[in-house]
Amino acid sequence: MPSTASRKDIEEPWPAYDVLIVGGGPTGMMAACELLRRGIRVRIVDRAPEPSPFPKALLVWPRSFDLFEDLGVLPRLREAGLQINAFSYYSDRERLATFDFPQPLSPLCLPQNETERVLRERLHELGGKVEHGVRLLAFDSLDFSGRIDAVDGVTAVLEHADGRIERTRAPFVIGTDGAGSAVRTQLGTGFTGSTYETAFALVDARIEGFLPPDQALYYQSPAGALVIVALPDGVFRFFSSLAPGEQVSVEKMQRIVDERGPQGVRITEPVWESVFRVHARHANDFQLGRVFIAGDAAHVHSPAGGQGLNTGLQDAHNLAWKIAAVVRGEAPSDLLLTYGPERAAVAERVVRDTDIQTRAWMVREPAKVALRDAAFRLAGRTGLFSRAYAPVMAGRRLAYPPVRPTQVPGGRAACQSLPGVRPVVRVGAVFPRELAVPHRIAGPAADPTRWTLLAVCRDEAPQWRRELSALIADRPQVRMADIAAGTARGLTGCRRQGYYLIRPDGHVAAHGHAGDVDRLRTELTALLGDPAPQDPETARGE
Repeated sequence: MPSTASRKDIEEPWPAYDVLIVGGGPTGMMAACELLRRGIRVRIVDRAPEPSPFPKALLVWPRSFDLFEDLGVLPRLREAGLQINAFSYYSDRERLATFDFPQPLSPLCLPQNETERVLRERLHELGGKVEHGVRLLAFDSLDFSGRIDAVDGVTAVLEHADGRIERTRAPFVIGTDGAGSAVRTQLGTGFTGSTYETAFALVDARIEGFLPPDQALYYQSPAGALVIVALPDGVFRFFSSLAPGEQVSVEKMQRIVDERGPQGVRITEPVWESVFRVHARHANDFQLGRVFIAGDAAHVHSPAGGQGLNTGLQDAHNLAWKIAAVVRGEAPSDLLLTYGPERAAVAERVVRDTDIQTRAWMVREPAKVALRDAAFRLAGRTGLFSRAYAPVMAGRRLAYPPVRPTQVPGGRAACQSLPGVRPVVRVGAVFPRELAVPHRIAGPAADPTRWTLLAVCRDEAPQWRRELSALIADRPQVRMADIAAGTARGLTGCRRQGYYLIRPDGHVAAHGHAGDVDRLRTELTALLGDPAPQDPETARGE
């Protein structure tokens, strides 16, 4: 190690904070905001000397809107962005289909640096900041048993921009430091997948001519793919596959547009240019003991569909409330073991789906081209995209599969969807926001630390309310709310008297009917541990 003449070793007293976050991009800042608003002390470091000025990822989807709404900054996000109302697909310049997004499923387009600005403002309001110019060198004596309770913390060795070496210890570490993650490297986990042979070029620019200001255009041809997306302020992104060895330039992108894309469009004022390779990979493990990875550190994939940034934000959202519950002593540490399985399944699906779409862009064999084009035309005629795939892209079909039989109704009492209403809200899915926000289960007015036991009542049902209330009387981390069965069934699909146990992140942890109280008791113990005595005068909330 260099002498103290050039470097100074410093050691942070422990514990100065509860969570060290390595990586100050959108995933890291979302994790920090979610922890801070739950009263958890956070330190967030980033090796870059300053925030990234690059627009990079573009699309923010409706499930991510929920997270920004909970943080109280959704209006800022909408003000900075541009709503995308349709995706249009072409084959050799012939239009195959235009898929219109229903209003509740439309994404917002805004450059990643603007998304980061909104998060950074909220981070500062919550009392946090990103320490730039600080990089992780190593973990000292990392425990590889994987058991959370094997140690009481993690020692990280950090290097500052002035050469100082710092040893600091934190109860938990989250790595959100990108595809080349130092945290993932320290964990020694694999990064399974592949890299596309084709390179991709990107040019953000103003134009002469007309392009729709609220669409993404996909031009597919045997020569390669060209994607054009409207950005705020009259800028358009041109994204194209390149032949091996080619470099990006405005002139090259103009030739690609002339050959593959819309006629009469001239690129005039470039804002950003880049060439990059696309990977389809995910980590074998998202957690080792008290160290976690999220965002691009855990999974990278094609930009097809604009899912990457959203998946990272949702990783952070899933993990932060769980760490907060453990740090606050409101849940056993085993709750943290659910993070990896839940988010790894989502990441694997996103990597798979975006890989399929990317390969479809670039097919060259006539038979495969004909098959792809026929599939797009069929989807356009039948409305299949709007019904089946748009909700998936919007994050409205996200659900974590149940792992215990007591999470679902007992016996033969399965819920049945009613004609003319939504499908049944499954256990693991997000409880409908239309009910969650007014009942303070979610939204900026909700307590982000609390679980909600929602009683679904037929008629007055005072006995049912009392029965459920008694079950959580000694669980201060669970609040009680109720709703009329007639009001609930149009959005949940269940018409029976029963309950929903809803996690602090808005996902349904358990659902049952009037005869399932013992199943609910089992779930409360599995999720929150044995109940602790509580002052009977403590208010339970509404």
